[in-house]
Amino acid sequence: MNGPNANLTPWVTEKFISAAPAAAAKALGALATHEAVLLLKPLKAEYIIACLNPMEAEKAAAVLRRLPSRQSAYVLARLDLRQGAKVFAAFSVPQREKMKTLLSAPVLRALQDSASWPAGSAGALMSTDFLIFKTDARLTEIIEKLKLLPRKKLPAACLITTRDGKLKGFIRTAELAFYAPSSTAGSVMTDAQGLAPQSSAAQAQEILDAGQPLAPIVDENGVPLGVLTEQKLLSGVSERKKRFGWF
Repeated sequence: MNGPNANLTPWVTEKFISAAPAAAAKALGALATHEAVLLLKPLKAEYIIACLNPMEAEKAAAVLRRLPSRQSAYVLARLDLRQGAKVFAAFSVPQREKMKTLLSAPVLRALQDSASWPAGSAGALMSTDFLIFKTDARLTEIIEKLKLLPRKKLPAACLITTRDGKLKGFIRTAELAFYAPSSTAGSVMTDAQGLAPQSSAAQAQEILDAGQPLAPIVDENGVPLGVLTEQKLLSGVSERKKRFGWF
C-alpha cells in the first residue's frame, strides 16, 4: 500500500464496503488480520461498522483487538447488537475487561444480556447508539453535545432520565431551538413510554405510531439500554425476511 496509489486505498476500500458490505467483509476476513487492520484503521467508523457487522465474529474480534482501544470500543458499541454480543464474547478475558472500562453501562449490559432476548424482539433489534441526559441538564449542554456530531448522525430525539438513571422522557432534537437555552431538560421534555427488551417489534411499532420519535428499551429498573427508531425497526424486519422469509 505504498507508492503513488497509496492515497487511493482508503477511498477504494470505502467504496467497496458501501457497495457490497457482505462481500467486503468476506474479502477482508480472508486477509491476515494485520492486513485487514491496515485497510480498515484509516476509515471512518461508519465503514468499519458496515464491514464488521457481516464478518465472522472471531475475525471481527481479532480486527478490533488491533485497533486503538477507544476506536475499538466506539465501533463495538455501534455494531448490530447480536453481532456486537458475539464479538464481545470472542474477545479474550483481558480484552473484555478492558472494554468494560470503555463502554457505557447500558451498552455493556445489552452486550451481556442480549443472548437471552428472543430473535426479532425489541431488545434484539435495538440500537445502543443514543444520547441520554439527566432531567437537570441545561439545554445548552445538550446543544453543545449535538454540535459535535455530524449532521447525518443527529438523533431524532435525546432520552432524558432521572438522577438515578430511570427513563423519564425525551426531547426532539428539532424542537431544541424553540426553548430558552437555560431551560432544564426536565422542564421541556415529553414523557416517554419504554419497553422491556423481550417485547415484540410490533409493540415498539405501536409506540412509534403513537408519535414518539423513538422507542426506548429499558431494563427491569427502567434504565435505558437502547432505542428503536422507525428506520432501525424496518431494517431489522427486512433483514429477517431476507434471511428467514418471515418476521
